[in-house]
Amino acid sequence: MAEERPKYLIKAGKRLDGRKPGDARPMKIETGVIENAEGSAMVEFGKTKVVAAVYGPRDIHPKHMMRSNRTLVRARYDMLPFSVEDRKRPGPGRREREISKVLSETLNTAVFVEKFPRTAIDVFISVIQADASTRVAGLNAASVAMADAGLPMRDLVVSTSFGKIHDEKGKGHMVVDVFKPEDNWGMADIAYAKLPNLDKYVLLQMDGNVTKDEFFKGLEMADKSLDDIYKAQVAALKKKYMEGSK
Repeated sequence: MAEERPKYLIKAGKRLDGRKPGDARPMKIETGVIENAEGSAMVEFGKTKVVAAVYGPRDIHPKHMMRSNRTLVRARYDMLPFSVEDRKRPGPGRREREISKVLSETLNTAVFVEKFPRTAIDVFISVIQADASTRVAGLNAASVAMADAGLPMRDLVVSTSFGKIHDEKGKGHMVVDVFKPEDNWGMADIAYAKLPNLDKYVLLQMDGNVTKDEFFKGLEMADKSLDDIYKAQVAALKKKYMEGSK
């Protein structure tokens, strides 16, 4: 049965889940969740749960993908069959392959790839439970997992989503950290990532339409959210190594 389109996604300054426009969902980041990986992390944004595992640098296969002057960071993004309400077919589909390519390019910007020529770093990103914003949650998890693996990085990749949703009069409002109803029925959604200490934008994808003023308003809200995510990433990494030193 098709989900009924809601009459509004925000009313009197409150979204359907009770959040204000600039509020992100409750967040949890944990490192070292997969023992046999060089590095791993789990990220939860509300009901969205993603695990990332890093293997390498290691020999690259197939060999024709080898680069003589750098390593190749390869991300594989996969939504598990039970991650959504309507069970999906196992294995990556076209959308997941496209997202994998985008995430690979984004993660390559963070690593000193010239340190490990003729190798590959494989990053497996598995969506355990999906409630929108899965690719940005996956980037945050992958970034922490790479740091957990001890890879030399220019900076952590920090990512969030923002978008435009309608009220009962059809007017658009910018919000941060889009969840499922807003992703399905909103007026626009944007995936966004940056290297915060370098102030470098490394991902910006938009579906829908916003005005210039709306975009920069949403970007300002997203940057505030990124500050909180970055602090949570750093805290999760520190917690693991502080506990290990006891």
